[in-house]
Amino acid sequence: MKPSKDISRLIEIMAALRAPETGCPWDIEQDFSSIAPYTIEEAYEVADAIARGDLDDLRDELGDLLLQVVYHAQMAEEAGEFTFGDVVQAITTKMIRRHPHVFGDDEARSAGMAKGMWEKIKAEEKAEKRNARLARGHDPEDHGKGFLDSVPVALPALTRALKLQEKAARVGFDWSEATPILDKIEEEIGELRQALAKGDTASIKDEFGDMLFAVVNLGRHLKVDSEAALSGTNEKFRSRFHYVEHALEKSGNTLDKATLDEMEALWQQAKSAK
Repeated sequence: MKPSKDISRLIEIMAALRAPETGCPWDIEQDFSSIAPYTIEEAYEVADAIARGDLDDLRDELGDLLLQVVYHAQMAEEAGEFTFGDVVQAITTKMIRRHPHVFGDDEARSAGMAKGMWEKIKAEEKAEKRNARLARGHDPEDHGKGFLDSVPVALPALTRALKLQEKAARVGFDWSEATPILDKIEEEIGELRQALAKGDTASIKDEFGDMLFAVVNLGRHLKVDSEAALSGTNEKFRSRFHYVEHALEKSGNTLDKATLDEMEALWQQAKSAK
């Protein structure tokens, strides 16, 4: 089997890998749950290639991510649920429907994207999906399901906090400005101090989480994405620590032998150098 730019070749390859008698034993034994972590990992590797500005890696990582879509679609086809073509049809239908100002008739295009139209279209899609599940005999709703339960649990915690806050804000459950959130953060820090004083491990974890949640909320009001901000700080920390490490090596010292004071002095140099 030869490589190809045609998506059908990738679908054929995945089908061959999953063939019961002649396929790859590892690929055959996988299921949706076992593959899901790889799907998330590949998405992060795409983001990493973008952050590094490496377009060669981006090409390859996008291919790896596409493979994940094909993999899930192949398993769904084997289960008699849907095919890769159905996935493509679903997303093309969604994109056309959600952009009437681009793909609609002359009247829709001239009207532009009206305020609230995006949410209206999404609500209609949700209702149609619910009806389709009912028609198949599936219960589309968990009666204990709440307004915020559509925010995926598998999202990174900071991102999920942001999504939960954004959705709650749509129904008016939100601060009107950023300043009171600073007070809330100070309140949470105070409660964390109390938990630390008591040595209550469970409370410490709980109050620390509350503090992080409040910080994410502040970032949202300041139009700062917490995940992106922390990623930037992570890289800044890595770069400065590398400066310390390199400076120690130049002086004949090492990280494990240097004192904290020596490393702190070099850290301050690193801050001044950037």
